[in-house]
Amino acid sequence: MAVTQRRGRRIMMTPDELDAFLTSERTCRVATVSPDGAPHASTLWFAWDGTSLWLYSITRSKRWADVRKDPRVAVVVDTGEDYGELRGVELTGTVEFVGEAPRTGEPCPELDVPERLFARKNFGLDEMPHDGRHAWLRLTPDAVASWDFRKLGGIG
Repeated sequence: MAVTQRRGRRIMMTPDELDAFLTSERTCRVATVSPDGAPHASTLWFAWDGTSLWLYSITRSKRWADVRKDPRVAVVVDTGEDYGELRGVELTGTVEFVGEAPRTGEPCPELDVPERLFARKNFGLDEMPHDGRHAWLRLTPDAVASWDFRKLGGIG
C-alpha cells in the first residue's frame, strides 16, 4: 500500500495507529462517480484486514451501479467532535468485486477473513449472515492520507 500524505507530517498516523484506527472504527463514507460524472457519497460499515478495506454493499444501490461503471472510489473514516479530537483516514483506489453478487454464502476462501472480521465487529457473530442482497467490494488503496489532531496538543 502506497502511503501519500499531503497534510502535515505532525498529524499523520503511524502505520500502527492507522491499523488500530481502521480496525476499531465501524463506519465509513464511500464516494463514487456516477456515469454522468456526478459525485455520490454514501455510508457503509466496513472491515479492515491490515491491507484492504472490505465494503459490504447492497447490490441494488446507486453506489453498486456507480462502481460497476467506474470502480474508482475515495473512502473516508473519521471521528471526533472538537477540533483537537479530529482523527481520520482517506483511502483512494479501485475496488474489486469478490465473491458472488449478491452474496448467498457460497464457499469463497478469499472471503473467510473479511467475513469473520465483519461479522464479529458489526454483529457480534462468528459467522457472516447472508441476506442475498449484499456483495463484497475490496479496496486495496493506492493512496492513504491520515490525520490525528490530538497530536497538536491543543495547538491549531
